[in-house]
Amino acid sequence: MCTDSKIITGKPLLRWALFFTGVLGTLLGILGIFLPLLPTVPLLLLAAACFARSSDRFYRWLLDHNRLGPMISGYLDGSGIPLRAKIMAIALLWLSITLSAFFFVPLVSVKFLLFAIAIGVTIYLVRLPLLE
Repeated sequence: MCTDSKIITGKPLLRWALFFTGVLGTLLGILGIFLPLLPTVPLLLLAAACFARSSDRFYRWLLDHNRLGPMISGYLDGSGIPLRAKIMAIALLWLSITLSAFFFVPLVSVKFLLFAIAIGVTIYLVRLPLLE
């Protein structure tokens, strides 16, 4: 697992902001387990990144958690992500981008931007190694 945590010292306000963001990311990630359109793994990765710079104790807790840790450990240590997670991420990405572009975004230029972002994220996800 990624053990390269660098706690921010000397900047207590930034450290608290990162810690709060990590807690919020963890809570939203847990909600994402039960709510299909809330992305669990990206939120837990955000929480891990924030905890890595604000609280070594919570960073360890998240990675060692018996339910949450395995969801992100493969990505953090570079061994890959499960095929099911990759497929779900790409499917939900395209579903949410398509719905947003056609039903909620009136500007054509923003629609093109959304699809360009979706293409970039899809390429990134496809290139991630598979966890075997």
